[in-house]
Amino acid sequence: MRVLIVEDDARLLTQLDQLMQQNGYSVDLADDGQKALFLFREYPYDLAIVDIGLPVLDGLDLIRQVRKDHVTSPILILTARDRWQEKVEGLEAGADDYLTKPFHNEELLARAKALIRRAAGQPNPAIERGPIRLDTLSEEVFVNNAYVELTAYEYKVLEYLLMNPNKIVSKTELTEHIYDQDFDLDSNVIEVFIGRLRKKIDPDGSIKPIDTLRGRGYRISRQL
Repeated sequence: MRVLIVEDDARLLTQLDQLMQQNGYSVDLADDGQKALFLFREYPYDLAIVDIGLPVLDGLDLIRQVRKDHVTSPILILTARDRWQEKVEGLEAGADDYLTKPFHNEELLARAKALIRRAAGQPNPAIERGPIRLDTLSEEVFVNNAYVELTAYEYKVLEYLLMNPNKIVSKTELTEHIYDQDFDLDSNVIEVFIGRLRKKIDPDGSIKPIDTLRGRGYRISRQL
C-alpha cells in the first residue's frame, strides 16, 4: 500500500516515515501543502496522513482542493489541535478520520489499515477469495488453511490484487503502490513477483489464482 505523509515537523515526519515503512507501506513525504498537492495529482495513494497546520497551503485547504480534483484516497488528519469544532471542520473538508497528537503508534496503524480496507470495500481485516485467506493485521496468507510464506513484496502484490478483486491492475499501477516514488517504473520485477506468487500459492496448478490479461495487467481470477 502506498501512503502520502504531509507534516511540517521534520522530526515527526521522519518518525512517521520510519513507522509506516517498518510496517510494509511505501511512503512519499511532503512538508508543505503545495508539495502535497502536486504529489496527490501525480500519484494514486491508498492513504494520506495530513497535518492541518501546514505552511504554504493549509491542511484543510489542501483537503478541499484534492476533493475538488476528485481524489478519493482516504485521508487521516493528524494534528495537535483537539477542539471538537476543528475535528468537525476537518471531516467536513473531506477527511475520513481524525487522530490527535500525541498518539500511540498502534492506534495510528490500526486506523490506517481500517481506512484502507473500507476504501477498498473490505471492512473485514481478513480477505478471503476461494481457498485464499489474507490477514491484513498479521500480514499472513493461508491457502486451504495452510500457511504460505511470502516475501514482503510478494505480500504487497497479493494484498493489492485482493483489495481490487474485479479490477485489471497494470504493472505500472502495482509498481506505484508497492514502491516509493523514485523507483524505476519501467522495471519488470512485477512479472517476477507474479510468477513466484503463482508457484507458492498454487504449486500444482489447480487454483490458477491470478489471471494475466496480455498488454493490460493482472487480476484475481474470477473462478475463485
